[in-house]
Amino acid sequence: MTALAPTASNLSLPQWRRNEPVAGSSSPALPPAAPESVHDRGALLDSHGRTIRDLRLSLTDRCNFRCVYCMDPEVRFADPAELLTRDEFRRVAIAAARLGVRKIRLTGGEPTLHPELLAIAASLRRETECEVALITNGSRGRREDVEAWKAAGIARVTLSLDSLRPDRFARLTRSTASLREVLACLEHAISENLTPVKVNAVLLRGENDDEAVAFAELARRYGIEVRFIEWMPLDSGHAWRPDRWVPASETRTAIEAVHPLVAVRPADPAQTARSFAFADGNPGRVGFIAPISSPFCGACSRLRITADGKVRPCLFSTTEWDLRPLLRGGGDDAALRRFLVDAAWTKQAGHGITTPEFRQPPRPMSAIGG
Repeated sequence: MTALAPTASNLSLPQWRRNEPVAGSSSPALPPAAPESVHDRGALLDSHGRTIRDLRLSLTDRCNFRCVYCMDPEVRFADPAELLTRDEFRRVAIAAARLGVRKIRLTGGEPTLHPELLAIAASLRRETECEVALITNGSRGRREDVEAWKAAGIARVTLSLDSLRPDRFARLTRSTASLREVLACLEHAISENLTPVKVNAVLLRGENDDEAVAFAELARRYGIEVRFIEWMPLDSGHAWRPDRWVPASETRTAIEAVHPLVAVRPADPAQTARSFAFADGNPGRVGFIAPISSPFCGACSRLRITADGKVRPCLFSTTEWDLRPLLRGGGDDAALRRFLVDAAWTKQAGHGITTPEFRQPPRPMSAIGG
C-alpha cells in the first residue's frame, strides 16, 4: 500500500488520515478498509472467519537476555521516543477490549524492564474486563516484585526457561541472571496464586534437547504446565536451520518413555498448545506448541501490537500497520477502533513456514513480542 502523496487537498488532513508514516517508520499508516459489514459487527474479525480475542501487547523490545535462538549480542534497541507511551498502550488496549478482546498478554523483549509496567497493568485491569497476564524470563521476579504484579492486577504469569542446568542456562541466555533466580520467581508466582503458572521451553538439537524429561519432572514437582515450543525462524541473525529444531513428537516420545501421558481436551479451540496430563494422576501437565510440525493457524485468535505501535496480524507477518500516526496525529477512539478492525481483517491464512515461498520476517521475536 502506497502512502498518499501530499497535495493541496489532503495537506489539511491530520497525518494519520494522509497515510504518512511517522519519522523513522516505513510502515503505512492505514490498512486497507475492511467491508462495512465487518465494521458493523463491532468485533475483530479476519477474512478467513476467525475472531480475535487475544491481544499480545509488547511493552518494550529491550531484553536483559541474549538467548542464542533469539537475539544476537550486537542487537541494538529502539529509541524510547519511538515506543508507545503508557497512555497510548492504554488507548489501544481499551479499543481492542471494546472490540471483543478478552485476554491481554504483556510481553517484550522483557516487559519487567519497562519502568511503568505496574501502572500499565493496573490501568488495563481497571479499565477493561480483560484478563491481564505477564510473559517474562523471570530474572526480575523477586518476591516483592511478584507481589506487586498481583497487586497491579496481573492474573497469571508465564515464564520462559530453556535449561535446568545452571551452566547451560548461562550459555543459552548469555546473561548475568541465574537459574536460581528464575526458579525462585516460579515459586513466588505459585505462592501468590498467579495461576495457572506456565513455563515455556524452546529445545534446540545438540543444545538442550536432552532435557525434555527434566522439564516434565519440573511440571510434576510444581503441579504446573511446561510447554515445549518448537524453535521458529524469528531470530535476529536469521540463523534458523531445520536440522536444529526439535519436532514436538520427538519431545513427547522422550517424555512418554519415562512418564506416560494422556491427551487433555482443550478448553478453548484457539489454544496453541496441545496439552497432556500424566497418566499416573500427577497434577502437572506438559504441552506442545508445534507451529512447524503441526500448525494451528486455522484456529488462531491472536493479534500482536509491537512496542513501537505496529499492528502485526500474524507472528510471521511481513506487512505491519503503524498506529503511531493515528495515536499522535489527532485520531479519536472511534478511528482507533476502525483501524484495528481493518488491520485484523488483513490477517493471513497461515504462516507457511514449510513452503518454498516462506520468507522470514525482518523483525526478530524480541522486537515483535512473544
